[in-house]
Amino acid sequence: MNVLLVGGGGREAALAWRLSMSPRIGELWVTHANPGFPSRVQTLPEGGIVKAALAAGVELVVVGPEAPLADGLVDACQEAGILAFGPTQGAAQLESSKGFAKDFMARHGIPTAAYGRFSDSELAHQAISGPCVVKADGLAAGKGVYVCTTAQEAHEAVDALFGGAFGDAGAAVVVEELMTGPEISVLALCDGEQFVTLPPAQDHKRRFDGDQGPNTGGMGAYAPAPVPQGFIQEVEETVIGPVLAGMRAEGNVFRGVLYVGLMLTPQGPRVLEFNCRFGDPECQPLLMLLNEDLLPLLEQCARGELQQKELSIRPGVSCCVVMASGGYPGPIEKGHSISGLDAEMEDVVVFHAGTLQRPDGTIVNNGGRVLGVTAFGDDFSDARTKAYAAVNQIRWEGASWRTDIGWRAMEKQK
Repeated sequence: MNVLLVGGGGREAALAWRLSMSPRIGELWVTHANPGFPSRVQTLPEGGIVKAALAAGVELVVVGPEAPLADGLVDACQEAGILAFGPTQGAAQLESSKGFAKDFMARHGIPTAAYGRFSDSELAHQAISGPCVVKADGLAAGKGVYVCTTAQEAHEAVDALFGGAFGDAGAAVVVEELMTGPEISVLALCDGEQFVTLPPAQDHKRRFDGDQGPNTGGMGAYAPAPVPQGFIQEVEETVIGPVLAGMRAEGNVFRGVLYVGLMLTPQGPRVLEFNCRFGDPECQPLLMLLNEDLLPLLEQCARGELQQKELSIRPGVSCCVVMASGGYPGPIEKGHSISGLDAEMEDVVVFHAGTLQRPDGTIVNNGGRVLGVTAFGDDFSDARTKAYAAVNQIRWEGASWRTDIGWRAMEKQK
């Protein structure tokens, strides 16, 4: 099967790595160059994704990032007769509009925080009475969320969003109850009605150790994350199943990855947000744990014909540490040569997220999040030790990373 992978970041590097292992893979095309992609991939010529995919004989399009989903790429593929893994534009509203997602959950009784949705700044300000969460309604690369511990912080967040901090994404905002508890991500591969769940993962959104600093696209993740007994079954029964049934009932059949970001509150798991694609960096450790061919799973979901109820998962743990450019998520300096990528590393894959290869072969940093150093181990301590051992062999000017990825799992081991 000839496959086109849309995107060029760390998530897509993991997808390309996994897809390239499939005995069923024919030609593997990509839309964006990435020095960390397997050598067999080919970059699609410019001239429109659908047109170029048809010319290249692509049989399955796998959409990595959220923006093409929100823009209707899957719809365009379907109209052209190309199979595509990912939700349609209508179904992708679960991620592209936080207000849509909150209203949908309210209609279908899916557990989440109390909220208000506002397109007028004065009404948003009036809804604030204390600690809360303020979110840009639209897509903001995982950064348009303000966790406000005081009313003053919340008012400032509303002003920032309506003031254009995230462009059109902040033209409307959601103000919601501030929930407490650890965050857990559960990802499901869905065919519109049936689904299979991947192990629970835990992301680290804040930039600095101790969960301090601004939100980012994600500074590291590990899986499986420790969860209470019966947690996955509860999420499947109260969230994933109802979401798929509700989307079908409303005429937006959901096929692709349903990423459920959850807060494990004293009242049980409640939804923080939905994404409609693999998380980045959760994708990296999750695909390292997957113990079966990814390609048939994606094809079956795209066709609405998922044939299995459970996934084969390697026993053990995978941990991903994101290495970022200095200054991220603010202004960064690009173009610094990266050393150590060829160092010997045990049970480690280094996924490139924001790199560039110069004509002389030198690889340099070219983005905020640069590398996802991902290790597999028998247990969490083993995986984490291997990941950080690898991180400590890689260097470029300004490179930085969190040193406490998986701190909740470490606390549980004490």
